Amino acid sequence: MALIPVPEGDLATIVTTLEMTRRPPLRPTPPSRLRLVRWMEPTPPKYRELFRRVGQRWLWYSRLVMDDAALTAIIHDPRVQVFAAIDAAGIEVGMVELDFRHEGACDIAYFALVPELAGQGLGRWLMAETMARAWVRGVTRVALNTCTLDHPSALNFYRAQGFVAIRRTIETFPDPRGLGLLPEDAAPQLPFLASRI
Repeated sequence: MALIPVPEGDLATIVTTLEMTRRPPLRPTPPSRLRLVRWMEPTPPKYRELFRRVGQRWLWYSRLVMDDAALTAIIHDPRVQVFAAIDAAGIEVGMVELDFRHEGACDIAYFALVPELAGQGLGRWLMAETMARAWVRGVTRVALNTCTLDHPSALNFYRAQGFVAIRRTIETFPDPRGLGLLPEDAAPQLPFLASRI
């Protein structure tokens, strides 16, 4: 065993890839006070606002550093579907992004609710709604990634939904808090190691 140093200013995470290769048995969709609405061609600022709200605690930042043209090319692609979970007041409190750009496959690129909704059973509802949209004609594989920066229950949640872990990789990247992309108090569960320079 060896401890491998992470460069100053960077983070490291273990990414687990999970997949389903068979449509799960239909289960009743859990009741919810939310509804899932398709966003047709969201603007980059609107998309980034929700992306930040659901992902900031988990240090999501990849879509925050993309320029508008690169982000628009993805989220306006007809093979990519973006959904917002909407509460009774009409406020976006979650998101799902399904990527059908690989033949026969659906990648759940993003799946999250705002952290304030954790532990209320809404994740099961959101996954049921996601599965109903992911398993369309011609799809033989649904996959997603989670990592050690995600909610501590994320991996077990996905496994309980029928996903099987198939691969682990290590990812290192600059801490988005150190880059000024997210506030220093984002992800309070993960210490921010300010540069000593």
